[in-house]
Amino acid sequence: MKQSILCPKFEKAVTMLSQRWTALVIYQMLEAPQRFGEIQAAIGISGKVLSDRLKDMEQEGLIKRDVYPETPVVIEYSLTERGRSLEPVLRDIEKWAEEWVQID
Repeated sequence: MKQSILCPKFEKAVTMLSQRWTALVIYQMLEAPQRFGEIQAAIGISGKVLSDRLKDMEQEGLIKRDVYPETPVVIEYSLTERGRSLEPVLRDIEKWAEEWVQID
């Protein structure tokens, strides 16, 4: 019997998206660019973890960080084209969850 080999790109994508909170952060940012506090309040994530996830996602090219030199400084996070391309995937998960996931 031939053993199936997991595609390395698929494995990396699943690993990236399955990091705790990553998919929720991306989902939260689908509507519009947001500031750190807005993301944190919307999904209830700790500041340290959110900071780590945003850095990881920026390194992966999923989000960009824009700094506006105002007083106080405004930092806004938005999805890149690469990050936005995940929208159909996340919307499909959303539809699947509506139909199949039970909340106790």
